[in-house]
Amino acid sequence: MSQRFAVATLLVLVLGGCAAPGWMPFIGGAPAKAPESPKPATAATSTVPARLTAAGKPASPSDESVTDRVLAVVNNDAITLSELQEAIAVYQYENRDRAQEAPTELAQQFLTRMIDTRLQIQEAEREKIVIDDAEVEEELAERLKKMNVKSRDEFEALLKAQGLSMESVKRRIRDELRRGRIVGRKVRLRVSVMEAEVMQYLEANRAKLETGLTYHARHILILPDAGVADAAWENARIRADLLRGQLLQGADFAELAQQNSRDASARDGGDLGTLKRGELAQDIETQILSLAPGEVSLPFRSSLGYHIFRLESKDSLEGEGLTRVQAQIREILFREKFEARLDAWLKEIRQRAIIDVRLDGQL
Repeated sequence: MSQRFAVATLLVLVLGGCAAPGWMPFIGGAPAKAPESPKPATAATSTVPARLTAAGKPASPSDESVTDRVLAVVNNDAITLSELQEAIAVYQYENRDRAQEAPTELAQQFLTRMIDTRLQIQEAEREKIVIDDAEVEEELAERLKKMNVKSRDEFEALLKAQGLSMESVKRRIRDELRRGRIVGRKVRLRVSVMEAEVMQYLEANRAKLETGLTYHARHILILPDAGVADAAWENARIRADLLRGQLLQGADFAELAQQNSRDASARDGGDLGTLKRGELAQDIETQILSLAPGEVSLPFRSSLGYHIFRLESKDSLEGEGLTRVQAQIREILFREKFEARLDAWLKEIRQRAIIDVRLDGQL
C-alpha cells in the first residue's frame, strides 16, 4: 500500500466514527455500511463555478494552479473529485475480498451519499448547532486510542508528510458531530415505539421468532433386532419401556445411553447439544419440545426404532427470553421508523436545496 493511501486509510479510520449507521444518529466506532442505491439529486437551476480554490472561493478559468475538479455543488458547497476518489479508494480497500461494483456505479452511489451529508451539515449550520473544541478533542483522542496510535505527534507527522493538517481532521470531526446532532434533533427524537406495537409485532411473528430459540436435549435410540419384523419391533419397545422406567427411578441418563443407545450421540451420553428449532425432523422436535425441562419422554417410534428423549433446557418467549425478544423487536421497529423518517427529512431538505451535479462518468 502506498504511503499516501496508508494515510488516507488512517484518516478514514480516525473519521470512521463519523460515518454513523444509516438508521442511528450516534457517533460511534462502527464502520459505515456499503452505500445504498443512489437517489436522484434535485435538478440544478443555478450557475456555479466549475472549480474552487483551496480556500473554497470561485477559481477563475485562468487559474492553472487549480487541478481538483468539482463534481457537485450543494447550495454553495462544492464536492471535489479528490474527496470522492479518497472515499471510494478506502471503501474498495476495506472490501477488497468481496466482489466489487463497477467504478461508475460506485461513484454515483458515493456522490449521492456525500451530497446528503453536505445537506445535513448545512442544516446543522442553519439550526446554529455548535460543537465546542473540547468535544472535538475528546472525540479525536478516543479514535486515536482505538487505532493504537502511539502519540498525537506521530499522527500529525503522517498528516504533514501528505500536505494535510490536524485542523482539517478536526474540522471534519466537528462537521460529523454536528451532523449527528442535527439528525438526532430532526429525526431520532421524533421517533418512538409504543409497547402495543411491540406486542402486535410479537404476535404476528411469533412462529418466526421462535425459530431462533434454542433447546438442549439427550437421546437414546433402541433399534429392532434382526428377525421377524413384528417381534423385533415389539422387543425394541419393551426394552425402551424398561429403560424409561429406570430413568424415572433415578438412573443416570448418560450411562444408560452409553450402554444401550445405537445413536451416534451414545458416546457423549446421548447429549444432542444445543439445537436451534428446525434443526431436527419436525416429529422428533415436537416430541422433545412438548417436554418440561428434566422430563423424560415416552418411547417414540420412528422409521429407525424407538427413541427416548430428555429435555435439559429450552428457551421460550417467556420470562427473560421474552424480555430479550421484546428488546430486539423494539430495535427493529425503531430502525424501521427511523429510516422512514430520515428518508422523508432528507427528501425535504433536497427539495429546497440547489444541487448542481457534474459527474459525467469520467473520473
